[in-house]
Amino acid sequence: MTVRLASAADVAAVIQLERTIAEAPHWAESEYVAMLVPASGAVRRCLFVAENERGLIGFAVGKVVGSGGESSSELESIAVSSDARRMGVGRLLCAAVIDWCRAQGAAEMELEVRAASGGAIALYSGLGFIAEGRRPGYYQAPLDDAVLMRLKLA
Repeated sequence: MTVRLASAADVAAVIQLERTIAEAPHWAESEYVAMLVPASGAVRRCLFVAENERGLIGFAVGKVVGSGGESSSELESIAVSSDARRMGVGRLLCAAVIDWCRAQGAAEMELEVRAASGGAIALYSGLGFIAEGRRPGYYQAPLDDAVLMRLKLA
């Protein structure tokens, strides 16, 4: 398995995988394409993909806002195909986004995760994220709270 920055050739497979996961945010193709363009402004995003011999098995999106020591980051999305879960794919994708955000100068990273997603919460906790809050009724279909988690990068 390899994890790498996505290219334009990956966008269709990313969208195809995203559409199979009800809990994943469903973004327009143009949003994924925009992530591929290196940005140097106040908002920078990355798209990493994981693949094996069968093709794309996961992806993750990160965002950095600000510059220098004042910048923060977010793990915006992570999705792993159902047949590749519990094999370390999510951990590797998260690590790639964390490293990218740290290299962009971010001092911390935040994320929101469904309260009912025990496996995801365990993954993030294992990476050093700490639960810092909750947003009741944040997610729809199905209705669920969001757990807010944060990781110090500096």
